[in-house]
Amino acid sequence: MQKENNAAVSSAATARVRHRKRSNEVVPEPSKANDGNLLVDNHNKYKSMWIRTYSTVWMIGGFAFIVYMGHLYSTAMVMVIQIFMAKELFNLLRKAHEDRHLPGFRLLNWHFFFTAMLFVYGRLLSQPLVNTVTSDKFLYQFVGSLVKYHMAICYFLYIAGFVWFILTLKKKMYKYQFGQYAWTHMILIVVFTQSSFTVANIFEGIFWFLLPALLIVINDIFAYIFGFFFGRTPLIKLSPKKTWEGFIGASVTTIISAFVLANVLGRFQWLTCPRKDLSTGWLQCDPGPLFKPENYTLPGWIPQWDFGDSIPGHGGITDRMDCQMVMAVFAYIYHQSFVMREGISVEMILDLILTNLTFEEQQTLFVKLGQILQERL
Repeated sequence: MQKENNAAVSSAATARVRHRKRSNEVVPEPSKANDGNLLVDNHNKYKSMWIRTYSTVWMIGGFAFIVYMGHLYSTAMVMVIQIFMAKELFNLLRKAHEDRHLPGFRLLNWHFFFTAMLFVYGRLLSQPLVNTVTSDKFLYQFVGSLVKYHMAICYFLYIAGFVWFILTLKKKMYKYQFGQYAWTHMILIVVFTQSSFTVANIFEGIFWFLLPALLIVINDIFAYIFGFFFGRTPLIKLSPKKTWEGFIGASVTTIISAFVLANVLGRFQWLTCPRKDLSTGWLQCDPGPLFKPENYTLPGWIPQWDFGDSIPGHGGITDRMDCQMVMAVFAYIYHQSFVMREGISVEMILDLILTNLTFEEQQTLFVKLGQILQERL
C-alpha cells in the first residue's frame, strides 16, 4: 500500500514537472516574429540608428584621413586594428577564476602575438625598409643584418615563449592552459594570415586596399538601411536582425558601387602606384593598361548609366573587420593572379641586388656591368 502511495506521489510530481515544462515553452509564431511591422516602427531603434550613424561618420572620416596620409599610415592603422581584434578574441575564452591562479599567463599571449607581428611584418616590410636606408651606408648595413637574421630572431623569440609556457604549467590547470595555448595560435593564424594580405595590397597600390574596404563599408551601410526601412523576412537565425531585404538591397548597391568606385579611384596615381619604400612622398608612375581608359561598345539591349561595443552602435572591432580581412585575401589573390605583370622588371633586379649583395659585391657588379656595356658599344 505504501509503495502504491509512493508511486502515485512520484507520478504526480512528474506530471507537475512535465506540466511546468510545457507551460514555460513558448513557440514563436511566424506572424509574430516581426510583429507584422517594419523595424522602423519600433521607436527604440531610432536612438540606435543615430548612434550608429554618428560613429560611422567618425570612422569614415578617420579612415579617409589615414588613407590620404599614405601607405605607411595605412599600414599602422592595420596594426592597431590587429591589436584590438586580438584583445577581443583573447577575452572570448578567458576565465577570471583560472587567471587568478596563473599570474602572467595573459602576458604570454601577447608575447606570442608580438612575435608573430615581428615575423609577418618583418617579411613584408624588409624590402621597403632596405630601399629607404640605401643612401646611408651604416643604416644600410645594420638593416641588412636585421633582415638576414630576421627569421632566426623570430624563431628564438617563439622558443622562449614556448619554454615560458612550459614553466607556467600547473596541476589541475592543464586543460585550461593548453586550451588557451591552442586558442592563441588559432587567433594568430586568423588575424595575421589575413591582415598580411591587407598590408601587401597597400604597398601594391592603395587602390587594392581602398576599393575592397569601401565596398565592404557600402555593403554594411546599405544592408542596415534597407533592413531598417524594409526588413520583414529574417535572413538567418544566427543574426536575427539581418533580413533578406537588407541582403538583396545591399548586394545590388555594392555591385553598382564597384563599377563607379573603380572608375573614380583608378584616375589617381597616388592610389594606383605601388610603394617601394617607407617614405611618405607623392608618387608618380606608369599606371599600366589596367588603369588606362578604353572604350567598349555595349550591346543595344544593355542600359547605360552616368554613374562588444568598442564602436557605439556597431559592436566590437572584430564585428566590423571580419569581412574586411576576407576581402583583403581575395583582392591580393586577384591582383597576383590576373593583374600582376609576368617577367622580371628593372625594379625587381635592383631589389635583389640591394637585398642579397654586400656593398663591395655591388661595386664589383657595377664595374663588370660597365665593362660589358662598353664592349657592346
